[in-house]
Amino acid sequence: TLTEKIVQRHSLGLPKDKFVKSGDYVTLSPYKCMTHDNSWPVATKFLSIGASEINNKDQIVMTLDHDVQNKSEKNLTKYRQIEEFAKDQGVVFYPAGRGIGHQIMVEEGYAWPGTLAVASDSHSNMYGGVGCLGTPVVRTDAASIWATSKTWWQIPPICKVTFTGTLPEGVTGKDVIVALCGLFSNDQVLNHAIEFAGSEETMRSLAVDDRLAIANMTTEWGALTGLFPIDETLQRWLRHKATEAAMCNKSPESKKSSPFTHQRLDDLFANHLTADAGAKYSQHLHLNLSTLSPYVSGPNSVKVATPLHDLVAKDIRIDKAYLVSCTNSRASDLAAAAKVFKHAARSNGGKIPKVADDVKFYIAAASAPEQAAAEISGDWQALLEAGAQPLPAGCGPCIGLGTGLLEPGEVGISASNRNFKGRMGSTDAKAYLASPEVVAASALHGKIVGPGRYQRPEGWSGVIRGEGDGIMEEGRKITRQEALQKVIATREQAFEKFIAQLDGKMEEAEQNLFGSDNAYQGDDHLTEVLPGFPERVEGEIVFCDADNINTDGIYPGKYTYQDDVTTEKMAEVCMSNYDKAFATIAREGDILVAGFNFGCGSSREQAATAILAKKIPLVIAGSFGNIFSRNSINNALMGVEVPKLVQRLRESFSGLKTEGSQQDITEPSHNSQSLDSPPPASQVVPPQEKLLTRRTGWKLVWDVRRSKVDVQEGENGPKWSQKVGELPPNVQEIIASGGLEKWVKKQIERAP
Repeated sequence: TLTEKIVQRHSLGLPKDKFVKSGDYVTLSPYKCMTHDNSWPVATKFLSIGASEINNKDQIVMTLDHDVQNKSEKNLTKYRQIEEFAKDQGVVFYPAGRGIGHQIMVEEGYAWPGTLAVASDSHSNMYGGVGCLGTPVVRTDAASIWATSKTWWQIPPICKVTFTGTLPEGVTGKDVIVALCGLFSNDQVLNHAIEFAGSEETMRSLAVDDRLAIANMTTEWGALTGLFPIDETLQRWLRHKATEAAMCNKSPESKKSSPFTHQRLDDLFANHLTADAGAKYSQHLHLNLSTLSPYVSGPNSVKVATPLHDLVAKDIRIDKAYLVSCTNSRASDLAAAAKVFKHAARSNGGKIPKVADDVKFYIAAASAPEQAAAEISGDWQALLEAGAQPLPAGCGPCIGLGTGLLEPGEVGISASNRNFKGRMGSTDAKAYLASPEVVAASALHGKIVGPGRYQRPEGWSGVIRGEGDGIMEEGRKITRQEALQKVIATREQAFEKFIAQLDGKMEEAEQNLFGSDNAYQGDDHLTEVLPGFPERVEGEIVFCDADNINTDGIYPGKYTYQDDVTTEKMAEVCMSNYDKAFATIAREGDILVAGFNFGCGSSREQAATAILAKKIPLVIAGSFGNIFSRNSINNALMGVEVPKLVQRLRESFSGLKTEGSQQDITEPSHNSQSLDSPPPASQVVPPQEKLLTRRTGWKLVWDVRRSKVDVQEGENGPKWSQKVGELPPNVQEIIASGGLEKWVKKQIERAP
């Protein structure tokens, strides 16, 4: 696959003739590593492990973009510290106001096609829009890269998403990814790498800015990467950048050479990477772009995606509108929004109309160059004339920082990437996501509407999507080799299906023989437990009954970039965006159990450290978001996946079995749940609202040596055991050391 080929380029220490594949653990040296406002916490980790000089200065990019509106002396001091550190280390630095780090990575050529780039931010996926494999790392990983130029990665399962048809007039890349999040909302791409593909005609209908928006929000879809091909559309975009750079470099004001040169592009496209025709993917999905219409996400959940036409009929009034973020605030997005007001001016005597009364409209460009381009075209001025309030180029309201946050009871619509409960302000507000033109039209009319450009085709019967590549067999042209590979793959799938059926019958037989409460039998294999790691962890279960509890729910965004938050304060606000009562219900030594995809969302490490601050040593879930799992290991928080336990808790306290239940996802009552990317199991919606956090009276023991959990369901309830994943020694060593930071420090101290 294209993903595997890029990883191969950046892997270190591979055996001779070794070709990496999905599932492999590799040591990587990324082409670039970007950090933003979290650069100072990364620097303190870097220094605390005994490092003093960044190993590869060309590898590192530092930007300031998240809290740029904050002019307090405390924040300005942190910004000065970051700038001085970058200058002392001799690495690239971009100050506050220059733009959002991800946009800078793309427009400055750091996210280069065919390379692998990482950033200490969950939206690093965006680099895939220009054929660069982008994936997030956490702060501790970034510190390790600064010190050693290396990090570790397990190549995820890889899903191929094939687009067919072409994007209709009035439908954008934002509509594509919002629709994908809603139409494929049952774990299809959770913790996967995604490769997008399609015919030349199809891919030509997706401009690079559309691709960047789609790749950016593959994070919200649940994926670890979202990679577009290195194709003719990308080449045209790159050639335009190279021509612009050549013209600018001739001016006396030009102080540096651009990475975009025609010679470099000649070299890139002379032998660029592509996926092999017979590449093996974990699964295939398809979407017919021609059948797509404008979509809106929400409220307060990315996976609730509704055709705009359906929401218009509901007459949903709004209080605030936002054209901000790295997802959709480039010059093309600002132009699309300005076009809405310019068109309305035709029926307003040629004068740009104002936004609706009682609606506040906020705009912030993705970067200073993007704003400059919008000013040259007149689009920025048109939006200001309409009454938009400008904000500096940066993250701002998208991350819940600065001016214009949602107040209790308010409704907002944004062109950003996340609408988790509480992320953009009050937990009692509602947030929707849409394309820039829908956001602009909604601001103009004071309710969720579109600009009216989209016309539904005659005979339209719904969005065509599903598993497979979407190509009709009669229209498929394949070579003899591809036909042979297809026959082999079909037989392999049939065999795997047979084995799965056999395993199911064996499990059923075991349950009939031993009873369903005795899933674990015997001590066939004992795990080595390293010194300093506990052989047993036990405690009472406190149950948070929701899937997709995201990192905003676990640790509120407003505290994320405050570097002096005390341990006591972290414990106090832990899980507060999910349930304010958690602080008084959960106790020291409890075992926290949650539903599926726990810890999805952003890369903030405090999602793990806040739970530790609450003195909860172990988290159990049906499954975890990948970035949270990585943070947990790096910060010495233990986690175990036990889907059966979640099922038993729900059967006992919700009266609802989880198996085979698929229900429509709707806005939770009183916004009580914190929802994010698709769950890895059927969406569980209790028949009536229950306690968000519950002391269960159940006791759990995790036997690390025997790789099992023992559960006592209340004082007089049944007792059962379940086999769980083995905790390997290398992970034990990191946790026993107190986390990756302390482990790396020990390695440096031991070095001769």
